[in-house]
Amino acid sequence: MTSHLKRNSKPREECGIFGIYGKEDASNLAYLGLYALQHRGQESAGIASSDGERIYRHAGLGEVTDVFEKEEDIYNLQGNIAIGHNRYSTTGSTFLRNAQPLRVDSVLGPMVLSHNGNLVNTSVLRSSLEKEGSIFQTSIDSEVVVHLMAKSGLPDFIEALIHALKQIKGAYSLLVMNNDTICAVRDPNGFRPLVLGKLENAYVVASETCAFDIINAEYVRDIEPGELIVINRYGVKSYFPFPREKHSLCIFEYIYFSRPDSIIFNHSVYEMRIALGRMLYRQSPIEADIVVPIPDSSTVAALGYSKESGIPFEIGMIRNHYIGRTFIEPSQKIRDFGAKIKYNVIRAAVKDKRVVVVDDSIMRGTTMRKIIKMFRNGGAKEVHIRISAPPTKFPCFYGIDIPTHSELIAATHTIEEIRKYLRVDSIEYLSVDTMLEAVNKPEMNFCLACFNGDYPIKFLENKDNQKYLFEDASMGKYY
Repeated sequence: MTSHLKRNSKPREECGIFGIYGKEDASNLAYLGLYALQHRGQESAGIASSDGERIYRHAGLGEVTDVFEKEEDIYNLQGNIAIGHNRYSTTGSTFLRNAQPLRVDSVLGPMVLSHNGNLVNTSVLRSSLEKEGSIFQTSIDSEVVVHLMAKSGLPDFIEALIHALKQIKGAYSLLVMNNDTICAVRDPNGFRPLVLGKLENAYVVASETCAFDIINAEYVRDIEPGELIVINRYGVKSYFPFPREKHSLCIFEYIYFSRPDSIIFNHSVYEMRIALGRMLYRQSPIEADIVVPIPDSSTVAALGYSKESGIPFEIGMIRNHYIGRTFIEPSQKIRDFGAKIKYNVIRAAVKDKRVVVVDDSIMRGTTMRKIIKMFRNGGAKEVHIRISAPPTKFPCFYGIDIPTHSELIAATHTIEEIRKYLRVDSIEYLSVDTMLEAVNKPEMNFCLACFNGDYPIKFLENKDNQKYLFEDASMGKYY
């Protein structure tokens, strides 16, 4: 039987971006930065560099090591300026033409762009631009930015960029580079993270600080929501050219997406996940023998649950990190092949034990059901699920690949129905209030739309052939 592995039951991240200005080996450092950000996207990777006169680019499908498998792939990227991109597609299909950084030549000169996030008014803008004669190279949403820049009639690169960004809506952390400048900008709501660092006399920008650690760069600060940073031979300049908006930081960056060794939104991801795990036990205690995480993203939350409860933390499940792409399922006799190729239970750890399984999310529930069966087959006496986030009931339109409303198990089932479907002894999620109490940062305002349907940016168009539309921009709920 020929088949791809079934779609991951986890939400998937959209992209990782990296930029560096002022180092002769900029492309090599960009490669290392993308390597550290590989968890944010594995469908394509690319780097563009500049020597001040010409822009060089190499991009391809696959992970960073696949795309840059030859030494000359990096050597040919000349110059002391570079930006890079890891992609997981939330808009646009997985084709080579959609690999970023996107390169264009225009009246403003050559430029390249790397985008993390998702725009919600792309269809309207693209349709208007095409009617006026624009020809698009790709199906990615952020290409509208360079078309809007070219059509602005403004001769200045920075002014044209600001003009374009004032017309787009949605989530974006963006790097735009021409021959001698890097612009780093974060949308006014601040959905996606973006951080500024320094390496000797060079400046670095990335989605997460783990990309700084690999090259020994120093974390300076977060780029603020609505802030535009311009990096060139004159140094670094900061602008706030957009109307201020209420911040809507993506809470899933702390729950699941970002690496625990990163600092984003000015706080440690590790500390946030420990706090979520601790609060999960306070809200939903249980008598058990061991706490086991679903590796790898829930490991730190499970550690927090163990610390707060005093129940021993055990590595009761192993994740295979080297599965690649599997096209042939060897036999129908190998039940639950898709889950087994990725996970395996350690029988010696769970046999005859009351097990608390900690995870950070359940989307469809199909993979979790198979995982629970593995624990049962491994001899677990009881299996209790604890989720370090509220039930995910609504899709995301700001750059996270979360299934549609009808596919989300928490949107169509009660907690008791989910428990019966998964065949566990108990299941508890964090409530929204408890989650916010855990992160305990009054100065931060998070986007909670995937939990409560309250979308910070409203839109009028049908996204990705789904049937859920905002018929009135004043509506505060998802319909």
